[in-house]
Amino acid sequence: MEFLSQSEIIFLIFIMIITAVPAGFAAGLFGIGGGLITVPILFYIFSNSGINPTYLMHLAVGTSFAIIIPTSTVSVITHHQHKAVDFGVVKDYGLFVVSGVVLGTIFAASLKTKPLILFFSVVVFVLAFYLLFLKEKEKDLNVNMGIVSKIFSGLITGFISAPMGIGGAVMNVPILKFFGYPINKAIGSAAAIGFVIALFGAIGFFISGTYLKANLPLSIGFINIPAFLIFVPITTFMARLGAKTSHKLEKKKLTKYFGLFLIIIGSKFLYDYFQL
Repeated sequence: MEFLSQSEIIFLIFIMIITAVPAGFAAGLFGIGGGLITVPILFYIFSNSGINPTYLMHLAVGTSFAIIIPTSTVSVITHHQHKAVDFGVVKDYGLFVVSGVVLGTIFAASLKTKPLILFFSVVVFVLAFYLLFLKEKEKDLNVNMGIVSKIFSGLITGFISAPMGIGGAVMNVPILKFFGYPINKAIGSAAAIGFVIALFGAIGFFISGTYLKANLPLSIGFINIPAFLIFVPITTFMARLGAKTSHKLEKKKLTKYFGLFLIIIGSKFLYDYFQL
């Protein structure tokens, strides 16, 4: 940050503030944690802040995880007030998700920024087309999620979420819906699972950044302190509003809109990939 003029710093702070509003609202509305919004914006901010290019994506992802922890906490509390969180599946799922996060964090730390961006882009496009074109079942089934399904889904979700800096709800909501959860409970439970992913993801990126001796300005490990302090008050407030709204709106149209949003995010990162 010391390389920037005062006006540039104010501009970047302004970008963080206006980004935190939709990030927090989406975190509550979809149970996503907000990483899909915060990661690309943080990447842009850090790339214009004199940060070592080798660790740009790592810092964006690690900071995103740290922001998701308090944001998802507020989201989960609000969804729980509407009886829309199954803590049983969160508890059973947790061990396997954490294992996947650990593996994913190790994988992410070993990558340079460019291949990490490509990985992020490909996964986002896959998820976008899933949301846009896969037809949702008209009625909810009986919940039936066996141990094998929990192990496989948990490991995959945690592994993919770690390099992307997201809470995993983009994958967990469709997974829980597939196994019979009503959409509201799928969102609320996914938000709780996202808290677990974010907690261990943030710890992992803190440790990896410290181990690699990245020594990035105003950061501990791969977590940027100013960005965290700017985002969290806004994202937590908006997450509560988003969670309340999710229990009032029809989800089918919102799912399609969210798929289009992912296309935009994936395209932006793909553009960044070819520019590096």
